[in-house]
Amino acid sequence: MRTIWKGALTFGLVNVPVKVYSATEDHDVPLHQVHAADGGRIRYQRTCEVCGETVAYADIDRAYVEEGQTVVLTKDDLAALPAERSREIDVVEFVPSDQVDLLTLDKAYYLEPDSSSPKAYVLLRRTLEETDRTAIVRFTLRQKTRLAALRVRGDVLVLQTLLWADEVREAAFPALDEPVRISDKELELSASLVESFSGDFDPTAYVDEYQAELRTLIDAKVEKGEAFEVADAFTEAESGGGGEVIDLMEALRASVERSRAARAEGEQAKDAG
Repeated sequence: MRTIWKGALTFGLVNVPVKVYSATEDHDVPLHQVHAADGGRIRYQRTCEVCGETVAYADIDRAYVEEGQTVVLTKDDLAALPAERSREIDVVEFVPSDQVDLLTLDKAYYLEPDSSSPKAYVLLRRTLEETDRTAIVRFTLRQKTRLAALRVRGDVLVLQTLLWADEVREAAFPALDEPVRISDKELELSASLVESFSGDFDPTAYVDEYQAELRTLIDAKVEKGEAFEVADAFTEAESGGGGEVIDLMEALRASVERSRAARAEGEQAKDAG
């Protein structure tokens, strides 16, 4: 992994030097646009609307327009901001971990201790674990001030940026304003269905089926050329009925029975193996 930032975690008089690494990566098969007629690559150019010239990245600055006036901000202007110059991740407060709304979680980063002794790093990690707290921090990365949650993952401190409050939309759906009556039997069957699907979450048990199918399609086209037909590589799945389920109770009962039968078959197969 490549270090993208170096700084220090600070709270009170405690200073923990750290290196920051991106904790996630995109696994999507890279695709680009081409001209359907001849396969030529589609290129986009950065063109100035005043002089018509193509502009290199090095010659591009940022600007803000207000009431017809354009204010140009150079790279030096932005780099001179106090927040951008700061290399500190400041702890604002320690909060109960269950108070951090999962909806607000964004990009994740690993923090590595950047000193000869990791004692301060380990002390902070152990403290967060034993108090079941998450640190809310502020820092600046790539010309943006960010709010983040500092939490523990295994032996590593993870910094996960948070969306600002005004970036989370309010959900207002009229249908949910109407009173809905749920019977005890419906709730019991629903809970039974949930129980039949219950298990310990193992993220490695799941794959991105679309990307796997896309890779299969690409490999087949490489091997067989343009004469290849998609149907040769994939068997179209049978589609189920698309109508609305009218009898909720019957749907719940059928789902519970099917789930139980599937689980029983799986256990029998495991015992036989």
